[in-house]
Amino acid sequence: MSIKTRLLLSYIAMIIIPLVLFGVVASGLANYFWGEREAGKPFLRDTLNKRDELFAGLTFMAKYAPNQLTNQNMLTETDEQLQAVGGALILTKDEHVLFVSPSIDSADVPNYLQDQPDQGRMHSWQPFKQDGYTFDTYEFTFADQRKGKLYFLANSFPYMQTGIYFFIALILSLLTIVALTNGVLTFLVSRSIIRPLYALKQAANEIKEGNLERPVRLHRKDELGELGEAFEEMRGRLYDSIHLQLQYEENRKQLISSISHDLKTPITGIKACVEAVQEGIADTEAKREKYMKMIAIKSEQMDRLIDELFLFSRLDLNKLPFHFEEIDMRAYMAQFAEELRLDPRMHGIPIRYEEEHTSPIPVMADQEKLHRVLMNIVDNSLKYLNKDEKLIRLEVEKANSEVLLAISDNGTGIEKEAMPHIFDRFYRADPARNSAMGGSGLGLAIVKQIVEGHGGRVWAESESGRGTRICFTLPDIKRVGGDTE
Repeated sequence: MSIKTRLLLSYIAMIIIPLVLFGVVASGLANYFWGEREAGKPFLRDTLNKRDELFAGLTFMAKYAPNQLTNQNMLTETDEQLQAVGGALILTKDEHVLFVSPSIDSADVPNYLQDQPDQGRMHSWQPFKQDGYTFDTYEFTFADQRKGKLYFLANSFPYMQTGIYFFIALILSLLTIVALTNGVLTFLVSRSIIRPLYALKQAANEIKEGNLERPVRLHRKDELGELGEAFEEMRGRLYDSIHLQLQYEENRKQLISSISHDLKTPITGIKACVEAVQEGIADTEAKREKYMKMIAIKSEQMDRLIDELFLFSRLDLNKLPFHFEEIDMRAYMAQFAEELRLDPRMHGIPIRYEEEHTSPIPVMADQEKLHRVLMNIVDNSLKYLNKDEKLIRLEVEKANSEVLLAISDNGTGIEKEAMPHIFDRFYRADPARNSAMGGSGLGLAIVKQIVEGHGGRVWAESESGRGTRICFTLPDIKRVGGDTE
């Protein structure tokens, strides 16, 4: 549920819940003040009913037995009952007062005896001390045909008092319900928002302190949950970035160490040759020629190593452009096989390339860099060819949407433990072999970079003592879809 929906529902609940609760409480209060209870009736309702019964009894008596109203004892007893329920009574006969309730001030009696318009029962208010009275009149005829009139007075203070209490209770109930409902709903909604924000704050503080290993899990499906997922993704990427940076730093240190070692070897050889010439050890033309030849070989090794370092660094930084063009891999491999047969280093090593099919296999490739890949693989094979009968085999075939190329030899092979690392830079499967034996440790790393730059993949298959087969693929020309520059 989104925060917007949650807030909307909370606003609706802040309106509906107080209304419902207020309705229930108002009904209970009304029943308490005006309705019936199990143990009897409330004071006001009971008072009103009893007072009305007394007034009705006097009215009935005036209508059917008017002479009984002249009985002072009956009137006094009835008046006592009326006083208990807030009522009073005045009886007149031909405008002469026969009975007045003791609760009525005699000075106020003339005010109640004034002619009033017939407005029905309880039709007007009259002041009496600090209380208000309502009154009703009933005219009747005595047995001697003289006119009589009953004045029924009802104290309105219980109405006013009860009404005031009732409305005060309603207002207090409404305020309490609104405060409690809104307070609880606000607390629940705010907690559901503040708690994940507090978790994000803690995670941010952890990141600020350098701790990137603590995951952020809010387990929500709203905007805060999306924020938490984005924050967790950011933390994960930052964690990976820092570890990758540390790995790059470690690789850089290893690279510098490897470069220093690989450059130091030919430099040491050159320095030794120069010292031999300077100190007169090379005292014959043959010796001097020998030392000069060694200096040339070491210089060539350094030049080749620097070239490979420069090429690898440009490939690693994606700053070496690829110039793709369509070529036929069958014809290209046949031409490369002829080139190898003419190479002096291949003297006595058969180059086998069997063309089972004559149909062309077109690919998009950079011819110069593809040539570097093939030569690096062949150079790697030459370093491990230690058998009397040496052999290098070239293969090319179309496999699904890729073109597979492979170069295999029958050399010493590669140990199983070394297989996952042979395409790493400066890795040598044989630690005893150094640059003096012709290995910079970058040949197969460059192969991997160039093949992946073509959109292909590279791997090795080897068995110790039986040889190695290095394979790589190039995308079919239908996948490439055109020239890329």
